[in-house]
Amino acid sequence: MAGRGRGTEDDGGITAGVSERLLFAGTAPFEATPVSVPVPRPATEILPPDGGASLQPPQLATIDRIRRQFRRASFSAFRLSVSEAAATELDRGIGFLLVPVFLAAGVILYFSLDVEPDLYRPLAAVALMAVCAIISRAWPKTHLAFMAALFCALGFVAAKVETWRAVAPMLGSEIQTRLTGRVVIAEEMANGRVRLTIDLVSTAHPELRYAPDRVRLSARAISSDMKVGSLVTGYARLLPPTGPVRPDSYDFSFDSYFSGIGASGFFLGDPKVVSASGPPFEAGMASAIENARENIADHIRSTVGGPEGEIAAALIVGIRAGIPEDINESMRRTGIYHIISISGLHMALVAGTIMLLLRGAFALFPDFSSRRPVKKYAAAIALVSIAAYLVISGLVVAAERSFIMLAVMLIAVLFDRAALTMRNLAISAIAVILVSPHEVVGPSFQMSFAATAALVGAYAGWADYRADKVRTPPAKRSFPRFLLRRLAVGLGGAAVTSLIAGSATILFAIWHFQRVSPLSLLANLAVMPIVSLIVMPFAVLSALTMPFGLDGPFLYVMGKGLTAMIAISAWISERSPVDAVGLISIQSVLLVTVALVIATMATTWLRLVAVPFALAGVLTIPHVRTPDVLISEDAHLVAMPIGGGELAVNRDRSNEFTTDNWKRALKAETIVPPETFAKGALDIADPVDLPPGSPFYCTGDLCIGRHPSGAIVALAENRNSARPACGFADLIVIDDATAYNPCRDPRILVVTKRQLARDGSAAVFFDPQSATARAAIQYAVEKPYRPWHEQRRYSREARGLAPYQRPEKTDAKPLQPLNSGE
Repeated sequence: MAGRGRGTEDDGGITAGVSERLLFAGTAPFEATPVSVPVPRPATEILPPDGGASLQPPQLATIDRIRRQFRRASFSAFRLSVSEAAATELDRGIGFLLVPVFLAAGVILYFSLDVEPDLYRPLAAVALMAVCAIISRAWPKTHLAFMAALFCALGFVAAKVETWRAVAPMLGSEIQTRLTGRVVIAEEMANGRVRLTIDLVSTAHPELRYAPDRVRLSARAISSDMKVGSLVTGYARLLPPTGPVRPDSYDFSFDSYFSGIGASGFFLGDPKVVSASGPPFEAGMASAIENARENIADHIRSTVGGPEGEIAAALIVGIRAGIPEDINESMRRTGIYHIISISGLHMALVAGTIMLLLRGAFALFPDFSSRRPVKKYAAAIALVSIAAYLVISGLVVAAERSFIMLAVMLIAVLFDRAALTMRNLAISAIAVILVSPHEVVGPSFQMSFAATAALVGAYAGWADYRADKVRTPPAKRSFPRFLLRRLAVGLGGAAVTSLIAGSATILFAIWHFQRVSPLSLLANLAVMPIVSLIVMPFAVLSALTMPFGLDGPFLYVMGKGLTAMIAISAWISERSPVDAVGLISIQSVLLVTVALVIATMATTWLRLVAVPFALAGVLTIPHVRTPDVLISEDAHLVAMPIGGGELAVNRDRSNEFTTDNWKRALKAETIVPPETFAKGALDIADPVDLPPGSPFYCTGDLCIGRHPSGAIVALAENRNSARPACGFADLIVIDDATAYNPCRDPRILVVTKRQLARDGSAAVFFDPQSATARAAIQYAVEKPYRPWHEQRRYSREARGLAPYQRPEKTDAKPLQPLNSGE
């Protein structure tokens, strides 16, 4: 997207850059449309007071004919304008820009299906669409429709192929076993523990018949001789991949499936090194890279120290596990967490710093620079540098997209070709979609590409606007005024950039995380100059001088910049209002996405078509019902909003991640723990006497709470303790996989641990006025299962069995589980 070369109008009114076929289009101009003009009336002929009802039939026919002709002429003019604008868009290359859009649409269609499709019908659809596209080349509009369908089908097939290729054993149920495996990744966490990713070699006591290939475990400590590639052993507790913490939230089993992680858990003791010998040849390169990352991270931590050292390690080598959670939370609340995630900003700063240093060095040798293409030399070295940065930073999606985009630009410099930025973004999107289609439905892909597309489209439109303006030479200014003006322009550009990127990603952030950052503009204005002028340039200099042991001063300056960034983030976070915004409808996200695509890719007046989609997206934001009760998939935790920003839960100690997610989804600020009484000591004559909005009151193995709507919620440990609640409860949750419905009243909703094990976490909606069903339920996992949920059917809870008990030591061989993890 450029200036005048993209088809701006010159002084003669002719559109430059438009295909010559427009000059020979078979459409008559608007002025040539024949229009009948009525015969002039005498001056004495006045319309009667009834508005013309007394006109003679020939006069009425003339007026009706004039109206029809004007209406026809207006429609013809509008259709001509649309045709011309569409032809201009096609000539400017919008067809190529829409390729990743249709590929992503096919991917989203695949992952939104309720049933796993086969591979043959999508392949047949691709072949059919390809044939139709070839045959229809003589009919441009039909050809474009078939090409769009072809790319949708290709995206669908790419997602199916990735799912088929990523199939790996997934743990079905919780179990303790002795495992032996090879360390793939070792990360030091902020709480002092070490997180290990291990490729399993064997299991014992018991031996798992369907053991996962790769697991992720935490350990209290590891020995100094343990490194990536070491063979380790230890007794561990393995847990199956968990599903969404509530319906329509992030699915951890989906991520585990495509990451190849079949189980997670922790070592019950410290793992021991069996062999420190290197891994097999095919894994040697990956292990060498991981060891290099860890060594660099350790060096940075020891040099910088504190949380600044952890953030510096995250910026240079992409290892973020050691950043304290309070600092992470403050950066999320202030909207600057994107600084930690290696993306386009970091890639651009690295490439820009390298090129600036090289061009400055070449300028010291004018004779050489005048005879050699030093700009190409700098571009080539910058390309190699960002490739190394991509590898050492862990190959995350945002970094991959940014690398591809910058690589296209740098390669274009090498071949003296112009590289349109939006086209580069499309190329990088196509590459990411075809290599990792599952990333399309994740927040990283969506927010990264949305922000970049919005920035590219906005600044390209601004460049077109400025290209059409006649600018007078700037007046001479003093040096202080020049500096002030440059500072104002820089701050204004940073503010506009933050506004554009934040506006483009706000709905995606709400959909995935149910939070916004009200003071993100202020935080970015305060922090980004520090990151751009101090942190990242000195990070590049420290990386260049690290092999020679001269990186100390540069890391010191980088650490001071990070100290300022942390202080600013904490100060703004303390003054930031509550950022929980609740749930929004998926329809609003889809509509705003369509509006964003049109607004960023169109270059003519057709971009105005984005306005109704954006308005419709904003108007449909509240069209989602907030759950009245949320239930975890293990039946241990139940939450219920009771008004006043309070969320009542049934346990004193609850899973922090789950409750934080529920608080944001239900727009709650405070967790209200249950009030516990001794068995038989609860002084309530009748649970119906509980006032609406009461928290949970627990006695023995039964908890009772009342929703503000008046519905009563009961939580029971087993079927026997749940039976008395059948007389007054609207919802009964039984934390027992062997229990079944103890109530005869069909209006009472009973949820057992077996149902939750099969269908995942649940959201309950009350309708006390209903005579047939006072509560409706929505589960997070639908059946039939997709491949990333197949392991759910094999758990003991899903089969209605009691928890696994280790047998006493006997001479008999213990029974083998039906599936891994039992």
